[in-house]
Amino acid sequence: MELKNILIVVKDIEKSKQFYNDLFGLDLVLDNDGNMILTEGLVLQDEKIWKKFLGKDIIPKSNSCELYFEERDIEAFVEKLERSYPSIQYANKLMTHSWGQKVVRFYDLDGNLIEVGTPM
Repeated sequence: MELKNILIVVKDIEKSKQFYNDLFGLDLVLDNDGNMILTEGLVLQDEKIWKKFLGKDIIPKSNSCELYFEERDIEAFVEKLERSYPSIQYANKLMTHSWGQKVVRFYDLDGNLIEVGTPM
């Protein structure tokens, strides 16, 4: 068995596709009517489809999981983030952990938590 994809729920799939392309360079692999597979295995699913399947409300900013990316030039990434999405909401601004890794945590357009850290 192998893990194939990570799926996140989004309200506006086109805006989310643009967000993940702008910041992380993820490109569209497959557009399947409310489900978009992006490079690196990230799947965006329209909130209406998820609600229909699950029958429950979506809880943005649940802080129960995060997408994790690594970036060597994290200061340049944070500048790009703030320039491209000035109203982005942070969980943690750029900080350095006691073990030396720099990280920033923020929410995407739908409240999905993202962490970007320097490689360990």
